[in-house]
Amino acid sequence: MRDGQLEEINGSWRLKFTRVLPHPPDKVWRALTEPEHLEAWFPTTIEGEWTAGAPLSFRHRNADLPPMEGAMLACEPQSVLEFSWGEDTLRFELAPRESGTELTLIDTLAERGKAARDGAGWHVCLDQLAYHLDDSEPPWTSPERWRQVHDSYVEGFGPEAATVGPPEELSEEYQKAKG
Repeated sequence: MRDGQLEEINGSWRLKFTRVLPHPPDKVWRALTEPEHLEAWFPTTIEGEWTAGAPLSFRHRNADLPPMEGAMLACEPQSVLEFSWGEDTLRFELAPRESGTELTLIDTLAERGKAARDGAGWHVCLDQLAYHLDDSEPPWTSPERWRQVHDSYVEGFGPEAATVGPPEELSEEYQKAKG
């Protein structure tokens, strides 16, 4: 079930996901950059200018957590979107394909121990993005889907990549489900 990869590159840990979406790059780009589309799949708001070097602020929609700070690193329409997101760096690359758009998400992690947690989280977000682009609703809630895929990330990435537990909004619910 796991489709994310964990790589060590020059001492940093990177989660990498590649999905081919049956939609043109301009539609996928709008889903990555426009607030009404981000709300359907991205875990926070993105507040700030969409120009390289601009400071950004991120607020969680579904959890009572303090905002995170970041900065826009690259914003090349229909091609590359990269920003610091708290301690991590997120990079989205779009490439046109005959069948639509190849989307690559790279999350450069501040610490290896959260790779399984965040891998499952980005897996869910990208699933939600695909449903949103298809103008349909997923048949599960985000917490349900996260629980469905999380164990495959723990198993695939190993115990060193699973030292940080589930997101705060899932923690109590997750512990009950695990027994």
